[in-house]
Amino acid sequence: MKITILDGHALNPGDLSWDQIRQFGELTYYDRTDGEDLTVQRIGDSDIVLLNKVPITKAVLERCPNIKLICVLATGYNVVDCKTAAEMGIPVCNVPGYGTDAVAQFTFALLLELCHHVGLHSDSVHEGEWSACPDFCYWKTPQMELAGKTIGIIGYGAIGQAVANIARAFGMQVLAYSRTQYPEHNYVDLDTLLSRADIISLHCPLFPENTGLINTESIAKMKDGAILLNTARGGLIDEQAVANALLSGKLRGFAGDVATTEPIPDTSPLLGAKNCILTPHMAWAPIESRQRILDATEENIRAFLNKKPQNVVN
Repeated sequence: MKITILDGHALNPGDLSWDQIRQFGELTYYDRTDGEDLTVQRIGDSDIVLLNKVPITKAVLERCPNIKLICVLATGYNVVDCKTAAEMGIPVCNVPGYGTDAVAQFTFALLLELCHHVGLHSDSVHEGEWSACPDFCYWKTPQMELAGKTIGIIGYGAIGQAVANIARAFGMQVLAYSRTQYPEHNYVDLDTLLSRADIISLHCPLFPENTGLINTESIAKMKDGAILLNTARGGLIDEQAVANALLSGKLRGFAGDVATTEPIPDTSPLLGAKNCILTPHMAWAPIESRQRILDATEENIRAFLNKKPQNVVN
């Protein structure tokens, strides 16, 4: 059994072990793979292919007829032509639910940074401002308390619900909007959520119908001074509209761990926008959640070899 990992560096930059995958056969590993020809060359006659973001197109599949299983080292699987894979009898397996707690925790890391700008104040102290201050304290930005605020959660799956649980622990009121309605969880329509929430947090998948969900029109429906968080998918927001709202003060702040194009291009209107925190798609990255991806992938391979494939998305 030949196994090829096309782009393993993001999942495992060296702090995890591939041995649990190596147990199934001859393993070939690459940090990164770019381009169709190189992808085909590296897959060769492999039986099992593991990938994160390398596109597996129809052309790649047709040029690699020995593939028997594709394992995506993530939840999202849009990089694989699942229809063609199914037609060729190749199961495509993903890893659902591995990062629920990590992403929920990171969402609040972003929110708390917008509330307090802890990093800015720590830098200020290290630069000597507190030592030179005539008072026992100071703050360089307005401070915000979360208790009593309303958070609107768009997308109320596992991550959205985990965020809601943390929010309630802070004493916040929770509103939820989702394709699946949850009347027992303060479910409201989108316009109601936009108009009532002090903080809006995105936790939904990206589909053609919700691309640019947060745009000039939807921002206009928000409270003046609302905070917007995005740890879901960059395409959910119109980046120029968000940048404009930050400039005008309509939005108090924006924090995003994702971008419409990743890595974020240096032309993005969010770069340099005021009251804007951007992180490099890292909410999923605690070692605990990455280990869960490896564990689940091991089980996906074992289930396939036992002729009982699981987590099949096609």
